[in-house]
Amino acid sequence: MEPLFKGKHFITLEEWTKPEIDKLLEVSKQLKSDFLNNVPTPYLTNKTAFLMFFEQSTRTRNSMEAGLAHLGGHGVFLDTSNMQISHGESAKDTATILSSYGHGIACRNCFWGIGNKYLREMAANSSVPIMNLQDDLYHPMQGLADLMTIQEVFPDKKHVKVSIIWAYATSHKKPISVPLTQILLFPRYAMDVTLAYPLGYDLPDWAVEKAKKNAAENGGSFRITHDMEEAYRGADIVIPKNWGSWVNNQSTAVVDDLLQSYKGWKCTEEMIALANPDVKYMHALPADRGNEVVDSVIDGVHSIVYQEAENRLHTAKAVMAMTMGNK
Repeated sequence: MEPLFKGKHFITLEEWTKPEIDKLLEVSKQLKSDFLNNVPTPYLTNKTAFLMFFEQSTRTRNSMEAGLAHLGGHGVFLDTSNMQISHGESAKDTATILSSYGHGIACRNCFWGIGNKYLREMAANSSVPIMNLQDDLYHPMQGLADLMTIQEVFPDKKHVKVSIIWAYATSHKKPISVPLTQILLFPRYAMDVTLAYPLGYDLPDWAVEKAKKNAAENGGSFRITHDMEEAYRGADIVIPKNWGSWVNNQSTAVVDDLLQSYKGWKCTEEMIALANPDVKYMHALPADRGNEVVDSVIDGVHSIVYQEAENRLHTAKAVMAMTMGNK
C-alpha cells in the first residue's frame, strides 16, 4: 500500500481535500475487509506511534493501539499526567523529542481554548505526522468514521438528510468538537444538514459560516433550528448528542440552570417516530443513557452506534498507514 500522504498532519479534515478524504475512505474499507477476512496488513512493520492523552478514552485509545498492532507497528500509550508536561514542558519540546523517537504522534487535548493550539504547536515542531485524537474544536477521526458509516448505510442515496441535535446530559461538560466536525464535513458530501440546539448552546459563528460555504460549494445544504421536533421530522440520520455551552460560557461546571432547563431535549421513541421509517440513530459514544437517549432507541433497530464505533478502528488504520508508511 502506497503511503500517499506520508508526513501529512491529520489535525482537521478541512485541511484535507475531498479526493484525499475519499482515498482515506477507500483504504479504510479495504482494511476493514482485510480484517474481517484475516488478511495480514503489515504496512507499518517496526513503526512506532506515541499516543498522548490529556483525557480519558475508550474507542480512540483502543482503535489506535489495536490498529497499530494490526498494521505491524507499536503504539506507546502516554498519560500526560505522568509526563513532564505536568511539570510545564512545552508542546515544542515534547514534539521535537518524541518525533525523533518514532514515526507518528497522536494527541487528545480537549481543554477549551488550548487543545487545537497545542496540536498546532506540536505540528510546527514535529518531524513526523501529528494526528488529532480530539481537541477543543475538532475530532477528525470521529468525523471520518461517521462518514464511512453513512456511506455504508446509504451507499447510493443522494442528499441524505442528517440532523445533528443537542441532547441533555450530565456526565461531563463535553467538547463541541464532534458536532463542529460534522457540520463542516457532511455538507462537503452533498448532505442536507440540520443543526438543532436550544438557545445558549451555539457553535462558533465562523464554523457555521464555513458549513454554509461548504454546502454551497458541494451541492449540500445547511440550516439551524431551535426546534427539536423539527430536526427529527423527515430525517434519514439523527445524531442526538450533548455538547457544552463553551462558546457562551467557559465555566467548567457540568450542571447549571441553563442545562437543567433543557431536560426535554432527549432522543425518545416519540422523536424517532417523526423521522423517516428507516432512520438511523448515530452517536460517537459514550452516550449518557437515560438522558441523551432512552435504551430502547440506542439498543433498537434504528441504532448503528456499534457499526459506527467499529469503523473507528479501520479509519484510524487508514490514517496511520497513509501518513506513517515508509514506501
